[in-house]
Amino acid sequence: MADETSSTHSTEHHAPASRPSGGHSGSSSHSGPGAGPRTPRPAGAPSGGPGGRKFFRRKKVCKFCVEKIDSIHYRDVRLLQQFVAERGKIVPRRLTGVCTPHQRRLTAAIKRARNIALLPFAAR
Repeated sequence: MADETSSTHSTEHHAPASRPSGGHSGSSSHSGPGAGPRTPRPAGAPSGGPGGRKFFRRKKVCKFCVEKIDSIHYRDVRLLQQFVAERGKIVPRRLTGVCTPHQRRLTAAIKRARNIALLPFAAR
């Protein structure tokens, strides 16, 4: 009787070990308390070394909302050039901080200015 219990325990212990390790792709490194959803990185340098943030990133605000500019005209080339990169591409919202409605109006004005040759389509 003692032999039967020891043999069942031994097979129970060997069953997980005989399971193929390639069953889960990439999840073998996750174990323990952090096995569920990803936890945020600890505050510090991106490489994981000591030290905190090197700079403070200010929340970008819409230039048009702050200065109460209601209309964006295609003829205002000086204003439009601020939102066009050197290569002629329209700079995205996440870089300029312009709100969505103003970005749409800005894009339309830039395209109109390009069509009548006030702004270049591409850099030389």
